[in-house]
Amino acid sequence: MQMVPKLTFADTQIIMQACIEEAQNMGVDMDIAITDDGGHLLAFQRMDNARVTSINISQDKAFTAAAARKSTRAYGEVSGVNKPAFGINTSNNGRFSIIAGGVPLFYQDMIVGGIGCSSGTPDQDEQVALAGVRAFEEMICAPQNTVALAANS
Repeated sequence: MQMVPKLTFADTQIIMQACIEEAQNMGVDMDIAITDDGGHLLAFQRMDNARVTSINISQDKAFTAAAARKSTRAYGEVSGVNKPAFGINTSNNGRFSIIAGGVPLFYQDMIVGGIGCSSGTPDQDEQVALAGVRAFEEMICAPQNTVALAANS
């Protein structure tokens, strides 16, 4: 049996706040989704002027990043015509995203979730998601939180 760490509600709040602050700093309201290691939605925030059409896109980006354990940008780079992952975006009932803005969350080389952002350009979406990753990494590097994560495994 393998013991695996899981994101908590408190973890998602820290990640979400970092994403929101980054989006506010760049002046782009975002749809922000956070999933668990299997791509199941844990948290979602639609900022005031975020696009309604980007709700599902952000969730699909988070799903892809978590379930595939790779950024959506990385899949976009290998999914074009004559590339090794061509057509992968049609898998998983069309939920597999190949547009930048989805990034995985790892704890000690184990996938624990994904962050997906949408409403800006793909680069802006990814920048906001990466702010969440940085906040998560800072949180798990804090001595008191490392012990708490291990206890929750």
